[in-house]
Amino acid sequence: MEYLDFRSDTVTMPTEEMRRAMASAVVGDDVYGDDPTVNELQEYAAKLTGMEAALYVCSGTMGNLVSLMSHCARGEGVLMGVNSHTWKNEAGNAAFIAGVMPYPLDDSSGLPGEESIKSSYQPKGNIHYANTVLLVLENTHNSAGGLPAEAGPFARAASLAHDMDMKVHIDGARIFDAVAFFGNDVKDYTRAADSVQICLSKGLGAPMGSIVCGNRDFIDRARKYRKSLGGGQRQSGIAAAAGLIALRDMRDRLSEDHENAALMADLLLEYGFDVEYVPRRTNMVYFRAGEKFGDADSLIRQCRGKGLLIGSAGAGRIRMVTHLGLDGDSVRNAAAILKDIDA
Repeated sequence: MEYLDFRSDTVTMPTEEMRRAMASAVVGDDVYGDDPTVNELQEYAAKLTGMEAALYVCSGTMGNLVSLMSHCARGEGVLMGVNSHTWKNEAGNAAFIAGVMPYPLDDSSGLPGEESIKSSYQPKGNIHYANTVLLVLENTHNSAGGLPAEAGPFARAASLAHDMDMKVHIDGARIFDAVAFFGNDVKDYTRAADSVQICLSKGLGAPMGSIVCGNRDFIDRARKYRKSLGGGQRQSGIAAAAGLIALRDMRDRLSEDHENAALMADLLLEYGFDVEYVPRRTNMVYFRAGEKFGDADSLIRQCRGKGLLIGSAGAGRIRMVTHLGLDGDSVRNAAAILKDIDA
């Protein structure tokens, strides 16, 4: 069966241009720094984000992890949202691999508030606590409905962290969705931070990989930690060739995903589904199975049987993500399947 796959924007397939670039990529040994395609990707990403250097890594989770390890010593503390990807969805690696203490922040509105940051901060010099040295900000915020942060509030949160002698890392897996939504520049976010991780394999459509950007000393440390985690690949320019096209050419199409997500939300509301309100919708729609279905897993199974793949977000919550390869007709067909599912 051919499925309409709305589970995530990670299910995108590389474009034909990406496949041709991968097939003809000029490669070398990236652990030695000799892969020209990887080097081109890293140089382009650094320039695009206004940072000194960049590092190509296997995944967004690895990118966030090497960033934590590069900013923090073992036993130090990190402020991160209690609903953030780094807190909930990265297998506890901050604690059991990086050896840092995560302090949860209230990020129910996407960005953590000033009071949450201040109240969770643990200053240096107190021997009873893991002193907090890093703030992680997620943009767009997945669990908050793909909510993009406005540049002003984002910069104020980062500035507060800097004033408290903390570094700032952006989990920017989907940061270009925020850029597309507001029509601004990625530097409006990155100039406020010390590092950023950007996924190439989500809405940008590459088959794998993420990019981490920061100053040269930070990237030198990250490169070593990437190696220690088994992420030092060899002729990785084959994959980086697709990543370069994703980062260079696919950013402008993200607004199409936002339009399709808005259409999906409107249709589901029309059909009586309990759609979560998001003040600024990018490429995600969250809804609850509601009284009609009760069991989200049952709804997911029935949809699969009719050719529609949707994802569970826990506690009866369901997520649908628009992406490259899905158009307005895909959305209308998916919504019709959901409308016709029996309780």
